[in-house]
Amino acid sequence: MGWTGKILRVDLTAGTCVSEPLNREWAEQYMGQRGLATKYLMESMDPAVDALYPGNVLIFATGPLTGTMAPTAGRYAVITKGALTGAIACSNSGGKVGAEIKLAGWDMVVIHGRSERPVYLWICDDRAELRDAGHLWGRSVWEVEPAIKTELGDPAVKVASIGRAGERLVRFACVVNELHRAAGRSGVGAVMGSKNLKAVAARGTGGVTVHDPRAFMAAVANAKGTLQPHASRQRLMKLGTHAMMDVTNAHGSLPTRNERDVQFEGTDKLNAAASQKPHGPNGVTNLVTNKACFACTIACGRIAQIDPEHFSIKGKPQYHTASGGLEYENVFALGAMVGVDDIDAVTFANFVCNEDGMDTISYGGSLAAAMELFEEGAITLEDTGGIDLSFGSAEGLVAMTELTARGEGFGAMVGLGARRLTEKYGRPELAMVSKGQEFAGYDPRAMQGMALAYATSNRGACHLRASPFASDFQTAELEGKAEIVRASQDERAAMFDSAGICAFIAAAVNIDQIAGMLDGALESHWDADRIRLTGERIWNLEKLFNLKAGLTRKDDSLPSRMLHEPVKTGTAKGQVARLDELLPEYYALRGWDEEGVPRGQTLTRLGLT
Repeated sequence: MGWTGKILRVDLTAGTCVSEPLNREWAEQYMGQRGLATKYLMESMDPAVDALYPGNVLIFATGPLTGTMAPTAGRYAVITKGALTGAIACSNSGGKVGAEIKLAGWDMVVIHGRSERPVYLWICDDRAELRDAGHLWGRSVWEVEPAIKTELGDPAVKVASIGRAGERLVRFACVVNELHRAAGRSGVGAVMGSKNLKAVAARGTGGVTVHDPRAFMAAVANAKGTLQPHASRQRLMKLGTHAMMDVTNAHGSLPTRNERDVQFEGTDKLNAAASQKPHGPNGVTNLVTNKACFACTIACGRIAQIDPEHFSIKGKPQYHTASGGLEYENVFALGAMVGVDDIDAVTFANFVCNEDGMDTISYGGSLAAAMELFEEGAITLEDTGGIDLSFGSAEGLVAMTELTARGEGFGAMVGLGARRLTEKYGRPELAMVSKGQEFAGYDPRAMQGMALAYATSNRGACHLRASPFASDFQTAELEGKAEIVRASQDERAAMFDSAGICAFIAAAVNIDQIAGMLDGALESHWDADRIRLTGERIWNLEKLFNLKAGLTRKDDSLPSRMLHEPVKTGTAKGQVARLDELLPEYYALRGWDEEGVPRGQTLTRLGLT
């Protein structure tokens, strides 16, 4: 119950789709989605294989609450070895496609091999088949999704697909569903492209059965009753995550111009307030409305438009529309990180990233690295094809976004990601990455807990693998931060990423309420302690994957700029990231040795031996 009890095993090399029973023992140990898929990944492939080789495995996974009435229960994840990092990748997305896979009767789809020709996977309840996608190859997400719906004759079909970036193996290509929701990080779209898999289309007409409907409904009502009136829900509904820009800018933790600065003078032109004010010659308001994912009462998603007279969309009618808009991570990455304060140019870049399937965080971080290379003379106009990549160039942002999405010109270099790009031009220290993944919108010198979270995240630098935010905004003192990072890593691994719900309910709904929903949905007993233990088991399993993939203690690191160049402004003025003090404490709390390897007794306690 909660679980459907089936997984779909797809062999692209052989062209087969086979149903098999869910491993119930693993499900009890790892819950679902991120955790359970990591176990299947570890058992299905050699972690040392090249991420873009056929031996890599790609998994679309749901959680036990996905597709139910639990609040925000529409999440799914794509799990594989990341093309950007070479580490474990788990990229989470909202929208409705995860629920559709679950309603079709599948807990997860495990994809092996590589097709000789482009194909897409069509799932309709208990039937699954591979279909020719030759006519879809070379087309964008925005073209592919409606084309598949038309071909299948059902507008209710949900589609997750890659754009041209995934086909061209852009290292930070992502998987996009419903045109602008994305499994965005670590290059999962490049892995999908390497397999010649253009899309997964799903239609489910069933339901999700829970073990104890009365207890489950009571737990759901309790959680919704807490969430509905909560101030955090009201704020997210009205402003989305976009509101965070003012917070980080005031605090002095807004990454600006490739982290040379931590406050951006153009914030007032890009923040949530700016998105709601008429601007430009036509008085267009950037924000059109908000939008919700499956089973969500928050509706934090933004729908935006571009002034029709803006230079970015002249002669490009496909962008004279309303589509996925500005949220904190994309406005930081495509705005402050590259020094651009033109809200229409930033929105255009975001549209293109959605249209062709690129992670906005990694793209912005990679372009910022290119801009610093350009300003320091390591690359020239000859290298860039005549495009000015000075910080603040809206024209450069617009032009390079299109080139990167198509893998053309200097865009092919940007598409390598910041680490490979800066290494190619002899300046690796200019890549603001950990494990090869670009930083999110929080400078780790100004947020010491985030410094540790970035360095130890199993999928590379990430703001969604731990929750040190409250502590970091309150104090720069190190006491307690290692434990906050460790504990929140475990809770998030199980509570949100494995259960199939959204982390944005965390401010209102507590771990006991989530345990209540899991306990009603599943046959065995779930409580807060079991959730935490499950999360710890998942975190350690991911660590074992990375160790087998060749990662070591040196990968739990930050760039020299973060460790040796103090921030110049803000509340943390004069500080650097104090990772050398935090990392040994973190390892000890985890039960790992000095090299970051889990000790035998830790693995035995977690059932990982």
